[in-house]
Amino acid sequence: MFTIELTLKHTPMPLSVQKKEPSEAQALFGSITESLRNSNGHLIEITCDQQPHKRISVLGSEIAAVQIFEKSGTATASGRPPGFFSLSSDQ
Repeated sequence: MFTIELTLKHTPMPLSVQKKEPSEAQALFGSITESLRNSNGHLIEITCDQQPHKRISVLGSEIAAVQIFEKSGTATASGRPPGFFSLSSDQ
């Protein structure tokens, strides 16, 4: 299962969808990055393979970042996707 995660401008919580096939995930990732390159305000509609009734519509101009990663069988303790971390000060 591949997860495509969108980070929106001025929004701390990302949006994500899952795709079963790597080719579908790469195609979606490519279309979103192309939208970022063009800085267009077109509406992007995304569907999720894991939750068939989940649909996301977002303006391409509001996307700040996109990442793709494969969901492996080994989950992290925090449940967060790879590539993100937080620092905490324990006193």
